[in-house]
Amino acid sequence: MRVLVTGAAGFLGSHLTDRLLAEGHTVIGVDNFATGSAENLAHLKHEPRFQFEERDICQPFEPGPVDYVFNLASPASPPEYLRLPLETLRVGSAGTGNMLELAAHYGAGFLHASTSECYGDPLEHPQREEYWGHVNPIGPRSVYDESKRFSEALVMAYHRARGVNTHLARIFNTYGPRLHPSDGRVISNFVMQALRGEPLTIYGDGRQTRSFCFVDDLIRGFILLARSDEHLPVNLGNPGEFTILECAQTVLEVTGSKSELKFEPLPVDDPTRRCPDIAKARRLLGWEPRIPLREGLAKSLDYFKSKAAAAV
Repeated sequence: MRVLVTGAAGFLGSHLTDRLLAEGHTVIGVDNFATGSAENLAHLKHEPRFQFEERDICQPFEPGPVDYVFNLASPASPPEYLRLPLETLRVGSAGTGNMLELAAHYGAGFLHASTSECYGDPLEHPQREEYWGHVNPIGPRSVYDESKRFSEALVMAYHRARGVNTHLARIFNTYGPRLHPSDGRVISNFVMQALRGEPLTIYGDGRQTRSFCFVDDLIRGFILLARSDEHLPVNLGNPGEFTILECAQTVLEVTGSKSELKFEPLPVDDPTRRCPDIAKARRLLGWEPRIPLREGLAKSLDYFKSKAAAAV
């Protein structure tokens, strides 16, 4: 197939591009480098089946006929979407709309990278796809949460009104090589602080929970979802639930660091519990994560070590 990947220079986009090329597809990667990095795609410089275009998907463009669109373009970490609030809202509205128009025009399939943030600070645990969420629509994080929630509404409207073959992946915390070292999320924060011998920053009392999915598992889920007949949202994440304190301890053990813990106030609207119910993914896709946290951290360590060394 000829596949368009938006956000191709990002953490997930670059791994997805690698997977699609490995399967024999031709990939057109698009990114405006608002948060992505050319370094993530440098290894594809001489790949004949990969074409890259630097552009903002909020502006319409013509890539030629495509068979599938993976829409991953968006700031995704709190520091980035708080730095780029208007851009985050635009890419989730105008940008997603432009990509859906392309898919409709060419009869292409479409997968949108949504987020567990659609559930907000959930009152239901673990979170099922049928749960509508508990989201502050005007808080600091709303630029990301509502961008993704609007995108989901837009995707479903194109499916229902225009017959586009759409898929919605609700992504839970994902980590691995190419995750930006100053991404601002818990894994990158902890690993980089541990490698530098700095205190690990715990927000709140550390008893809030997260689930951590290794990137290879998530990308496998993307591919299976894209090939499925399911059009409603599907959770993709690891149902293994860790407190932030447990995560910090695991990072210390894997890195061999002697760093101490430092406690800071909890950010506004930071969710207290986050864990996916993946019964739907298991039933419809035959998918579940295979790589536990400790193994995934070990697989990521060389990458983070190279970033820690480069920053010295």
